[in-house]
Amino acid sequence: MTPSRKIRTHRELQAKTIDHHRGKHLSYQRGKRNTNPNTSLIKIEGVESTDDAQFYLGKRVAYVYRAKKPVRGTKIRVIWGKITRSHGNNGVVRSRFRNNLPPSSFGATVRIMLYPSSI
Repeated sequence: MTPSRKIRTHRELQAKTIDHHRGKHLSYQRGKRNTNPNTSLIKIEGVESTDDAQFYLGKRVAYVYRAKKPVRGTKIRVIWGKITRSHGNNGVVRSRFRNNLPPSSFGATVRIMLYPSSI
């Protein structure tokens, strides 16, 4: 007889501690004709206004991706950045990364870490 596995409820999964929020890399900052790849636009889940976006200013952002060749024993790599300011009225934020994000990351998920904290 096999031991029964405990099935976690939705509330138990929600009660887990959260170390990051999710966001999407929308695009680079741009005008009508020119793009600025130094600045990336990030849409954070659940953030719908400029006032909500103020909480995230200065927070660290991580773009986690998989590469083909292992480096230091792992294929997972990270590009780190920081949220600099809000962009527009719908909760989109601007961020600068240590290395510019590649265009292949458009639409990809990024992690917004909840540090450094000002609370």
